[in-house]
Amino acid sequence: MNTKLTLTIEKEVIEIAKKYAKEKGQSLSKMVENYFKLVTDNRDKVSEEELSYKVKKLRGIIKTETDFDYKKVLTEELSKKYGI
Repeated sequence: MNTKLTLTIEKEVIEIAKKYAKEKGQSLSKMVENYFKLVTDNRDKVSEEELSYKVKKLRGIIKTETDFDYKKVLTEELSKKYGI
């Protein structure tokens, strides 16, 4: 089931993202949905066909420690960036 989501994003970013999505032959909504799938716990359930070419190429190139907690690091970095 699809649900509408409203996001507030800088105009320039939206314009660039729309152009990128068009070049890749997908909608901006699908591109955002794929990104969300990728960064959530269910990212393993995203099929290869749903990923963009660039994401497919990047997948698995970074090697980390086995106990690496990317969510913790992401939270820390976003907190630094946005002062939360």
